[in-house]
Amino acid sequence: MFLTDLPLPPPAADAIIVTAARSGEKQATTPASVSLIEPPTVERLGEPLLASLLRLTPSASLSTAGTAGSQMQVRLRGAEANHTLLFVDGIRANDPAAGNEPRFEVLSADLGDRIEIVRGPQSALWGSEAIGGVIALTATPRQGASASAEDGIHGFARIGGSAGLKSGDVTLGLGGGVQGAGGINAFAAGPGDRDGYRNAVLRGRLDWSRGPVTLSASGFGIRARSEFDGSDPLTFQRADTADLSRNRLAAGRAGLRYEENGWTLALGASRLGSRNRNFLGSEEQNRTSGRRDNVTAQAAREATLLGITQRFTIAAEWTGERFTASDTIYGGLTNQRRKRDQAALTAEYRAEAGPLVTTLALRRDRFSDFRDATTFRAGALLRLANQLSLAGSWGEGIAQPTFFDLYGFFPGSYVGNPLLKPERSRGGELSLRASSGQWRAAVTAYRQRLRDEIVPSPSFTSAVNAAGRSKRDGIELEGGWSGGEWLNLSAAYSYLKASEPAGRELRRPRHSGSIAADGIAGRITYGAALSYTGSRLDRDFDLFPSPLVRLEPYWLGSARVGFRVAPTVELFGRLSNAFDERVVDVVGYRAEGRAVFAGIRLGPRR
Repeated sequence: MFLTDLPLPPPAADAIIVTAARSGEKQATTPASVSLIEPPTVERLGEPLLASLLRLTPSASLSTAGTAGSQMQVRLRGAEANHTLLFVDGIRANDPAAGNEPRFEVLSADLGDRIEIVRGPQSALWGSEAIGGVIALTATPRQGASASAEDGIHGFARIGGSAGLKSGDVTLGLGGGVQGAGGINAFAAGPGDRDGYRNAVLRGRLDWSRGPVTLSASGFGIRARSEFDGSDPLTFQRADTADLSRNRLAAGRAGLRYEENGWTLALGASRLGSRNRNFLGSEEQNRTSGRRDNVTAQAAREATLLGITQRFTIAAEWTGERFTASDTIYGGLTNQRRKRDQAALTAEYRAEAGPLVTTLALRRDRFSDFRDATTFRAGALLRLANQLSLAGSWGEGIAQPTFFDLYGFFPGSYVGNPLLKPERSRGGELSLRASSGQWRAAVTAYRQRLRDEIVPSPSFTSAVNAAGRSKRDGIELEGGWSGGEWLNLSAAYSYLKASEPAGRELRRPRHSGSIAADGIAGRITYGAALSYTGSRLDRDFDLFPSPLVRLEPYWLGSARVGFRVAPTVELFGRLSNAFDERVVDVVGYRAEGRAVFAGIRLGPRR
C-alpha cells in the first residue's frame, strides 16, 4: 500500500476496501460493514457534487443548510457531523479550520469517481474522528482523456475533464473542473436574493514503479464560494442576508512503497492547508485557517503457516495541526493562534483459516493537550453454507475537541473550554450476508454508546462534556442485483433510534432508504435514483427557548439519460428533485426544487 495517510485502491473490479484495514481487505471477506459506489455508477447518475450519492447508502443522514454549495453535514449511524473521517485521494481531509468537519459541500465529482463507506467506530485503525465511520473518495486510473460540459436552470453550469497515461514505469493522472449556480433564495420565509455557489477543483497523481519499489506523489486543490442567508446583526434571528464564504483547501503527499517476499514497507508524508473567509456583502467579517502535517511509517508481513494465512501490520504516525482565527468586526478580540500534535502506534492482525476470518487492531494515541487514549477493534466473519456469511465486530472511537471548542472566543456570547476531554464511543454490530452470482443482500444490527459528548453549556456560552451517554441503535438492510452491463440495481433501508440524555437527537431520521439503477442499452446510458428521508427534529433558534420543530419527510428522485451519437460523443439530459419536493434539512432554509440539465460528454464509456 502507498503509506501516506491512506492507500489508493486497486482497480474497481478487485473490490478491495482500503479503509476496512490498514493494508486493505477484500469486500467479500471483511467483517466491517462496507458500501462501495463504483465509477460507472457515479458517471451514470451524473451528480455534480458527490456527497449527494451518500443518500444511496445505509445510515447516512445528510443535512444541507439551504441550496447546493451550502454547508452540508453527514451523520453516519446517528453520530455527530464531526464524527465522520474523510479521506480524499488518501489524505485525511477533515478541515482543521472548520471544527474538524469534512467539507462535503465542496466535493465536486471532478475530484474522484469511487466512494467507499465503512460504518462503525474505526479509531483503532485511523484515530480521531472515526466514530460514525470512514468515507474515502478516490479517482480510479484511466487511459486517455475525457471532458464534459453541462448547463441547466437556476443558473447552473459545469465543465470538467480528466486525462491519464502510462509510459514505461510512469503513470500519470490529472483531472479538474469548474461548476456553479445562481441558486434560489435559501431563506424559507419568502422571496429574496438568490444564494448560489462556485466551485473549482484540480487533482493529480504521478507514480513511478520499478521492481518492488514504487514512488508516488499526488495532490488536490479546491476553491469554493458560497452565498447564504445568515442572521440579522441586530436581532440575531435568521434573515435574508448577503452573507458569503470563500473557502480554499489544498493538500499534497509523497509516498515510498517496497513490496517483496510477503513484506510491504512504506513511508509517507502529507500536508493539508485550508482557509475560510466570511463576508457580509463586500465586508470581511472573520477568517480562519488551518494546517495538518502527517508522517507515517508502516510495515506489514503476510505469510501462510499451518494452513492459516496471516498478516501482521504495525504503523507509527505523527500529526501536527495549526489553527489561526482573526476578525474585523470585533477589532481582533476573537483572534487565535493555536497548535497541537499527536503521535500514534497501531498494530493490526488478520488471520484467514478456511471459512473463518478474524481481525484485531489496537492503537495508542498520545495527545499533546489531552489524556492519551487507547482504542481497540475486533471482528470476525464466518462463511456458512449456501453463500451465507455471518459477520460481527466491536470497536471504539474517539474525537478530539475542536479548536473552537477549546479556545473559541466571541465577546459577550462564547468562551472556549480548554478543560474538555475527547469524546469516546464504543459499540458492536452483527451482520448476516448472502451473495450468489448476480445478487447480494445483507441485514445488520448495531448498537453504539457515546460518552463525554461535547455539547453547549446550559447558558450556550461555552462547551462542556455532557454527563450520561448518548445512544445509537439501528438496523440496516442492503441489497443489490447485477444483470451485466445493461442493469445494476441497489437498494437500502435504515432504521435509527438516536437519543441523548436530554431526549431525541436532532436531524437524524428514524427511517431512511433508497433504490438506484444504472446501465447501458446499445447507445443509451442511464442512471436513476430515489431516496427517502423520514421526519426529523430540529430546533428553532429564532424563538425562545428554542422549541423543537418537526421537519417533514421527503422523497428525492433523480435521473440521467445519455445517447451516444458517435463512439466518443454522448449527449445527455439530467433531472434532479424530480417530484419538486420542498426540502428543508435545517429550520429556516430550503433547497432547490425540480431542475433540468443538458450536456455533452467526450470520451470513452466507463
